[in-house]
Amino acid sequence: MPRLIRHDLTGPIRIDPQDKPVFICGCGLTKNFPFCDGAHKICANEEAGSLYEYDAESHAVVQKTPDTMDQ
Repeated sequence: MPRLIRHDLTGPIRIDPQDKPVFICGCGLTKNFPFCDGAHKICANEEAGSLYEYDAESHAVVQKTPDTMDQ
């Protein structure tokens, strides 16, 4: 069942283990979940106060609506 999930991050979460850092997806757009694949670059310029819906395959913006959750 598809569902919309609110993501506020526009970049990865860095985890520093012993050997080398690991980057976990924070934007929800990666195709290699839970690991970051750089897809967050698409959402880096999102406007505050707006909700974005992305196409699962192309990562194109399908819909942009005002965010009324915080009001």
